[in-house]
Amino acid sequence: MPIALVVPTYQEADNVGPFLRAVRAAVPDAHVYVCDDNSPDGTGKLADEVGDELGQITVLHRDAKEGLGAAYRHGFREAIDGGASIVVQMDVDFSHPPGLLPSLIEAVEAGADVAVGSRYVPGGGTPDWPLRRRVLSQYGNRYARRQLRLGITDATSGLRAYRSDTLEAIRFDTTRANGYGFQIETGYRLTDLGAQMVEVPLIFHDRVHGTSKMSMRIMAENMALVTWWGLCLRAPALTGRFRSTSFGRYLADRTTPL
Repeated sequence: MPIALVVPTYQEADNVGPFLRAVRAAVPDAHVYVCDDNSPDGTGKLADEVGDELGQITVLHRDAKEGLGAAYRHGFREAIDGGASIVVQMDVDFSHPPGLLPSLIEAVEAGADVAVGSRYVPGGGTPDWPLRRRVLSQYGNRYARRQLRLGITDATSGLRAYRSDTLEAIRFDTTRANGYGFQIETGYRLTDLGAQMVEVPLIFHDRVHGTSKMSMRIMAENMALVTWWGLCLRAPALTGRFRSTSFGRYLADRTTPL
């Protein structure tokens, strides 16, 4: 099956070159789509240079920083239109180890619709995280699973391999979440579709170079999104009346009610 990797980048000049070389070693035949949001540090230019050296690397130079979801929607469409049967999403900062890619791809080739790198199945973990961050992440995932009845343990994992037809089936083009809520939104759609999801243990290590994009503000936004989506599922009449108000329409334009 033709394989494509989609990786969003912003301010990843220290990571992008080593990452692309590591990916090429792990999955030599994969085509890589780098979705760079006009990084001021020259990440996109560096990716172009490595692409010229290694081949099978396309750099999508986006005009501005629009968020994770927007970058993935762009990259997924390019990968599928380019003929990929399996599309992998991952981060470029080495928190997602390129060495795990063959296991994810093999799971899809064996019949899964989606294979997820999961921190919260036996064999997975977050050894670098302090207790406070670990508790917040575990609680956030548990909350999302219960609110949205998700069929996945690690709802916020950004390391996934999809069948292309599964991405089309969940209408990824119509998702709206642009932050880390994109992972939860697609996770809900996969669950609603009845997709066969396999979780592969992921040992998640913190980045060595660059600055994490995660913040308390982003975590709070994700919790608010999950709460709103949960209400839309459980009380559609109530939330429907709210969405008919001017403020509700304003929010609905920015938060997909699933």
